Amino acid sequence: MKSYIQDRAGKLQYLYMIIFWIVVFIVSLLVLVKGADWLLESSEKIGLAAGLSPFVVGVVIVGLGTSFPELMSSIAAVVKGVPEIVVANAIGSNIANILLVIGFSALFARRLSVTKNLIDVEIPLLAISAVLFLGVAFDGQVTFIEALILFVTYQIYLLYTIFHKDGTEAPKSKRPKVTMKDIGILIIGIAGLVLGAKYMVDAVVELSSLLGIATGAIALAAVALGTSLPELLVSIKAAKKGNAEVALGNIFGSNAFNLLMVVGIPGLFAALPLDDKTLMLGLPVLVVSTGLFVISGISKRIHLWEGAMYLMVYVLFIGKLFNLF
Repeated sequence: MKSYIQDRAGKLQYLYMIIFWIVVFIVSLLVLVKGADWLLESSEKIGLAAGLSPFVVGVVIVGLGTSFPELMSSIAAVVKGVPEIVVANAIGSNIANILLVIGFSALFARRLSVTKNLIDVEIPLLAISAVLFLGVAFDGQVTFIEALILFVTYQIYLLYTIFHKDGTEAPKSKRPKVTMKDIGILIIGIAGLVLGAKYMVDAVVELSSLLGIATGAIALAAVALGTSLPELLVSIKAAKKGNAEVALGNIFGSNAFNLLMVVGIPGLFAALPLDDKTLMLGLPVLVVSTGLFVISGISKRIHLWEGAMYLMVYVLFIGKLFNLF
């Protein structure tokens, strides 16, 4: 009887621990996403106040800002000593951005039109970034030199994106004024990112241990999906308003940032391994989804049926990831 009670108490404690860390994961993820939202809101206003054109603000600042959850969670993973999360997070986020975010955006908008700016600059640069990343990651590890190459490539990408535009600035009369409230929101946003990332990685490590699931698999799915929420919200909102340039430009900028900086910056401080799931499943699906996205972009339109196809491929990816079918 005593043994039965102890066994039952042990199972209850195990269940409570799982529930506790799931709650920590969800709360920290919400803090992380909200921190990114505040950071994005303030930095977008500061960018316009500095005279950047609306296109540059939309593609560069919005694309970069919505990727801060991925970056902060990856840095926290290196600090925590679980570097395998980094590449899995970046790959999973890009897969979610294309298959899930663009899929839903196409469903909401019925059809997304691709502008000349995106075809001329963003599509080739995303394709180049993907090919470079594939060359770096195919051997199962990202080294310091490879991370440095990714980091430098993004700086070139960023400069080219900015200076390739028509060079127009927002008229001074229309520039918003930056207030102390904006600065305060910026600081709070950064704090939310740091704290949210730290506790989210803690939760992933604990859940991985409790459930016996590889941290890379959790990063490919749950972490990647959670950190892609800003992109999802921004793109769906833009698609509903008929602003395909922001809806798509956000994903192009975010995906290039994920491949080059979310992996590049942490890789400067530690070697980044790819676990089996990331290497054998995540990387091939990244190549396929990026290829589909580039082809859709070249065709100048992403139709509702293409969005539905993207979503079906994402469901298939998640199913294969957790051996559901």
